[in-house]
Amino acid sequence: MKLRGRTAVVTGGTRGLGRDVALALAGAGATVVVAAREVADDPGDGLIALKADVTAPDSVASLMDTVHERYGGPHIVVANAGVSRPGPVASLSVEHWSEVVETNLHGVFHTVRAALPYVRAAPGGRIVTMSSLLASRVVAGAAAYCASKAAVEAFTAVTALELAADGVTVNCVAPGYIDSGMGKALIGNEALWPRLAPSLAAGRPGTGDEVAQAVLFLASPQSGYVNGQVLRVDGGVR
Repeated sequence: MKLRGRTAVVTGGTRGLGRDVALALAGAGATVVVAAREVADDPGDGLIALKADVTAPDSVASLMDTVHERYGGPHIVVANAGVSRPGPVASLSVEHWSEVVETNLHGVFHTVRAALPYVRAAPGGRIVTMSSLLASRVVAGAAAYCASKAAVEAFTAVTALELAADGVTVNCVAPGYIDSGMGKALIGNEALWPRLAPSLAAGRPGTGDEVAQAVLFLASPQSGYVNGQVLRVDGGVR
């Protein structure tokens, strides 16, 4: 139970990959708060749920303050909340572009910034952001998503440099094609998936738990000298 006594916050942690990550952290002994715009009173599996909107700075600041007052920390923050609004650039609406950037990029900024006073004060503070294979391997029709995730990787690298002297590590996990969260719908797309599947060197999609275990490593004491990195969990993509 290598995270016993640590408090973790996972944004977008009530479903999909976020919940997979939350369960892995809880399984390692952490007190885990999952945050989303809508949450159940009891999210189950020993998790704690609090409402927060990552696109609203005051909402995320209130979340971190509440976590600190009730549970201590937070010592670990996983900025996972994200959305996708596919569409070619020529017809992608300004509203959909803005929604993706507000959630996937600005939401990470708001989350990390609000958490800084607490993770800086915590011995061995950990911040993990979530990117995607599509940050570096672009596909047509995903301009907003690809751009937002590429920006998250750059933001992660800069923040890692700025916080290293405080003993805080900041790393990024970039899932490939995963059978959880948004990836589940992609795998079920009968028109698109047959074109993507041959690129999987592993011969199969990844699992949510495989991504969660990568996050768990970066959140743990064992990753103390890993900083500013993008850990790609894609099974090898040709």
